[in-house]
Amino acid sequence: MAYDLEFERPLAELEKKITGLQRKGDRLKHDEHLQLQDAERELRRRTEEIYSRLSAWQTVLVARHKDRPYSADYIRLICDDFFELHGDRAFGDDHAIITGPAKFDGQTVMLVCHQKGRDTKEKQLRNLGMPNPEGYRKAARTMQQAEKFGYPVICLIDTPAAFPGLGAEERGQAQAIAANLYLMSRLRV
Repeated sequence: MAYDLEFERPLAELEKKITGLQRKGDRLKHDEHLQLQDAERELRRRTEEIYSRLSAWQTVLVARHKDRPYSADYIRLICDDFFELHGDRAFGDDHAIITGPAKFDGQTVMLVCHQKGRDTKEKQLRNLGMPNPEGYRKAARTMQQAEKFGYPVICLIDTPAAFPGLGAEERGQAQAIAANLYLMSRLRV
């Protein structure tokens, strides 16, 4: 793991020590094996200690960290059989919103997630995670499907805001957001 933030430096030093010992693999001596176990325990303890006492600004820095997981990462790690649905059936598809059914802990659920993108090309495709009206309409459509089929809805929200462009406003950005809020307040799943 990359420890880029100032308050994470003690963790980086411990991680370096652990990595050095792990590289020895089967050649570890008994005392080195004990050192490795102690260092791993200390890393867990200090990680918990540091992250349980973050200031408000440090929390913001962690939230904005370049390597933090995005919705697609969580979907890949905790869900099976994700099938992405596309389009709002009115204008087009918004890649800032990924949505579709998946298996979570053996149960079919409907996922509605923001996705920002990792590299420049993907960030551009996903509009930096800022949905247009068609993204909100796609989300509404899939939440209505979830209700029809009795699937719980799981939302992963990670967006700086709705897209503020003229085209988005012309296509009904405010109305699409309001309609989603209304729909979500009425969902029974």
